[in-house]
Amino acid sequence: MTQLRFKSNIKCGGCISTVQPELNNLHGVESWEVDILHPDKILTVNSSTGDAQSVVEALKAVGYQAELLESQA
Repeated sequence: MTQLRFKSNIKCGGCISTVQPELNNLHGVESWEVDILHPDKILTVNSSTGDAQSVVEALKAVGYQAELLESQA
């Protein structure tokens, strides 16, 4: 399992509702959460594939941005 951390522009519950189907249906994503109280709106994704690019692309498809900060195996 790989933990990926991203800086994002997901800032509220409505935003989370918008990205939820994309992230829930993304291959390899086991779980995810967004810290909307953090200034960088940190998105943490636990993934069996460790594919950060697919997370970035899924968010971009629904109008959000994510920048990989770190990846830990």
